[in-house]
Amino acid sequence: MKRILDCRASDFASMGRKELLTAIATGEGRTVACETIGAIQPMLGDVTNAEFAAAMGADILLLNIFDVKEPVIRGLPKTEPENVVRKLKELTGRPIGINLEPVEQVLSSEDPEENMWAMTSGRKATLENGKRAAALGVDFILLTGNPGIGVTNRAIEDTLRLYKKELGDRLILAAGKMHASGILTEGAEKIITREDISAFAEAGADIILLPAPGTVPGITVEYVRELVQYAHSLGCLTITAIGTSQEGADVATIRQLALMCKMTGTDIHHLGDAGYGGMSLPENIQAYSIAIRGIRHTYRRMAASVNR
Repeated sequence: MKRILDCRASDFASMGRKELLTAIATGEGRTVACETIGAIQPMLGDVTNAEFAAAMGADILLLNIFDVKEPVIRGLPKTEPENVVRKLKELTGRPIGINLEPVEQVLSSEDPEENMWAMTSGRKATLENGKRAAALGVDFILLTGNPGIGVTNRAIEDTLRLYKKELGDRLILAAGKMHASGILTEGAEKIITREDISAFAEAGADIILLPAPGTVPGITVEYVRELVQYAHSLGCLTITAIGTSQEGADVATIRQLALMCKMTGTDIHHLGDAGYGGMSLPENIQAYSIAIRGIRHTYRRMAASVNR
């Protein structure tokens, strides 16, 4: 099995769940995942944010605020709604995942004029929506929560059990929170604990998501390092996430965050979607990639044709 560093579009296209997980693991902490929003105007107008992120070095693309009942990715050529994910795979040559949110009661405004994260029915982590996501062709689902939505770790655990039973062999399941998501009792060090990781692993998670050190108050390299080691001991991969708009910070800050995440032993490095809005600043994707794997692997990912 190839390392993800050496995989090209044709490799990704032929991979199933186990093959992709193995490719990530053998990359030894040099996998970059970028979150993008397709429902808003792309930074480059007629080019999707996902394509832009891929061009700057992302190995994996994660779609946020993606409604599986009304799938929209602005900047795509005219495509039938049921084929937008497959079209994006064709254009980027990357594995694609989506966020779904196990929300029990939305805590923030559901008026999109007041709240850009306003919940829609197609973003909720129901079994129906999980099946829709699989039918659309996504490679993985991340169970998490957007700012102020109100996703609890208990709700994530319950949804994991259901998804593992019904969808577990079809796609990768990732779980965790990169900030409190409006649950004040699950803030700072309580965003995710060893107990949560144990519960997520037992419920069927393939990948555990953790806040990147330096992104949430109280989250240190040492704290995350301990959780990464524990997740690995349970057979799970990990992803450290920058979900606090620091993906829009200066390059020096991004390099520091990248090296701190590297020191935790994480498998996947995540940059969120809040640069100017819709994706990380492109220069930060490139700088992060260079910090964790050097120019050679970064430029190879950026340069390789999707026809390979």
